[in-house]
Amino acid sequence: MTAGISSRTPQQAVAALLERYAPTQLLLIGASEFPALEAFKLAHPGTCVAHAAPGPLPAELAARRFDLALAVDCLEHLPKRDGLNLLGGIRNLNASRIAVLADLEASGWQETDFFSLALQASERFQRDDQVLTLFTYDLLDYKQVPDWLNSRFWANPENFGKYWW
Repeated sequence: MTAGISSRTPQQAVAALLERYAPTQLLLIGASEFPALEAFKLAHPGTCVAHAAPGPLPAELAARRFDLALAVDCLEHLPKRDGLNLLGGIRNLNASRIAVLADLEASGWQETDFFSLALQASERFQRDDQVLTLFTYDLLDYKQVPDWLNSRFWANPENFGKYWW
């Protein structure tokens, strides 16, 4: 599943994501800050933003929980194995929501690498020859609850001995 080229800019998409989730605890992993985050911090002064350089999280950040983890200009500076460990660890331990803005060609990653971490390709942005892709993960949207998973189908004693499954 490939996301089409968006009419928005990456800054607009990240700004919309920040407004949608309105995190109070935000983890930024990347080599630099960016205008969308600065505008969000000005509009939401109560937001605590923790910044980490690309690579393993420092111990004080690895022990915290965040509303949203945002990786911008990060994977391009890491070996693939370190990037997989970083994103997998953040997904499992530090944040229920993750957004990653990456240049697949510059980072050496493929879309399937993100899919293996349960991230979805949300939008793609193109300027000249460079294509950036925004990947997102939200634990609440990860898996839809199946129709059969409800109390109506649990322990029906009236069917015991009638059916063999």
